[in-house]
Amino acid sequence: MTPMASAQKTAAQPGAQQPGLRERKKIQTRRAIRRAAYRLFEEQGYDATPVDRIAEAADVSPSTVFRYFPTKEDIVLTDAYAPVLAAGLRARPAGEPVVESMRHAAVGTLRRLAAEERTELVQRIRLVREVPAVRGRTAENTARDSAMISAVLAERTGRPADDLEVRVVAAAILAALQEALMRWVADGRRDDLETLIGRTTDVLARGLTL
Repeated sequence: MTPMASAQKTAAQPGAQQPGLRERKKIQTRRAIRRAAYRLFEEQGYDATPVDRIAEAADVSPSTVFRYFPTKEDIVLTDAYAPVLAAGLRARPAGEPVVESMRHAAVGTLRRLAAEERTELVQRIRLVREVPAVRGRTAENTARDSAMISAVLAERTGRPADDLEVRVVAAAILAALQEALMRWVADGRRDDLETLIGRTTDVLARGLTL
């Protein structure tokens, strides 16, 4: 589940080495491509926006776009939400119930998002809902994110990362958070997203434990 440069900065721990100039330029380029793509998707529609038009709007070459995002779907689906979520989960007290820790991590991540990033989050969810090519690619991203969260849960519980219960809980939590996001967008953001996440994790807490 999911942002870009600021999310990557958020994931850094105090005292950690900050990215050098080269890495900062890469982050800026990636951010410019994604910003241009989302703007064009909103104006023209996803299918009507070719990669060369995105490159032109981002003031880079098409080969640069493909270097950062191998496919157009990757522009939508490649993000830093899961690493930030994993970092937030890792920072929670070890004895705290897993679902409660995930709720705090998810809400904390949302509170750090700038307004523009929240707008892009809405666009991302809409594209997943509405564009078959994007929706079809979500499974591999979900598997990657689930493995990342499973690794953190394994650390917390002293179990192997491939433990079945660990993987089931990780998959269930991510699926529940995704459902909360889908509901939020489908309902026109009528409800507060943090409230929806709270309701979602309440459901999990009633039946999922490690």
